[in-house]
Amino acid sequence: MRVLFAGSPDIAVPAMEALAASSHTVTAVLTNPASKVGRGLKMSGTPVAQAALRLWGDGVPIFTFETLKTTAREAVAACNADILVSFAYGHIFGPKFMALFPKGGINVHPSLLPRWRGSSPIQHTILAMDEETGISIQTIAPEMDTGDLLLVQRIPLTGREKAGTLSGLCAHLAAPMVVEALDAIDQGKARPRPQTGDPTYCGKISKEDGRVDWGRPSRELDARIRAFDPWPGSYTILRYMRLSILEAEPFDEFVPSIADEHVTNSVPGTIIAVAATKGIILKTGQGYLAVKHLQLASRKSVCFREFANGVRDLVGTVLF
Repeated sequence: MRVLFAGSPDIAVPAMEALAASSHTVTAVLTNPASKVGRGLKMSGTPVAQAALRLWGDGVPIFTFETLKTTAREAVAACNADILVSFAYGHIFGPKFMALFPKGGINVHPSLLPRWRGSSPIQHTILAMDEETGISIQTIAPEMDTGDLLLVQRIPLTGREKAGTLSGLCAHLAAPMVVEALDAIDQGKARPRPQTGDPTYCGKISKEDGRVDWGRPSRELDARIRAFDPWPGSYTILRYMRLSILEAEPFDEFVPSIADEHVTNSVPGTIIAVAATKGIILKTGQGYLAVKHLQLASRKSVCFREFANGVRDLVGTVLF
């Protein structure tokens, strides 16, 4: 089949690469416009745009429309695609746009639909401390993530996943599923089934979500640190300096014998100890958090031992 591929971030690249190696033909790529990235704020195409250039050079058009209105529809129509494949494109496809594809469209969603419909399913899977997630290949429907399911693959979770690593796993597992779904549609063997169960929803993650609120329970803070890695990251303020928390571990209880009065007479966010085997121990709204890797602004990331050796009088300091 002739395919229009729509996607933007890294998670979508392996699926596009799998299509390039399949019997199907990618006639065009639809991705978000270039944006400023890095310290130099240079304009850079999306990971999907860069991968498309690597795979096909100028042989496949790359569309970066701001909207999918008349001009976009005319350009897409000229590509004569049979079907639309979407993975993390970030826009809803209206009925006029979908009418351009005789065989409709499919979407790759990194959750077990109908759980976590929306734009940040991987992060919310971690935030909710779910025991499993998965990949759902669904038909594209008028309302976001409400399509019929073509393929589903379940992924058990350990409870220590970070968003970046889980995204990489989902990208790897989803790639062959896209080709399998297209093969089934092309051969008339696809058997879409409606989603069942009560849906849950997730919105966009913002930069502000990365600010650590030490009044939260330690297990919730740990989940947030992992869910916001690599973006937006988790940070707090140490003596007027931004301090990024890169890795931590929650504890419901802490042994007071290796700390002092800071254990009981402190507010959430207080550093109560530097434990040789656990990390820099902070009091939270419920329980304790052992910070293992961290990074001051404009400095390199370090383990807690190196950090503690370079910063005086940590114990008793309150982070905000």
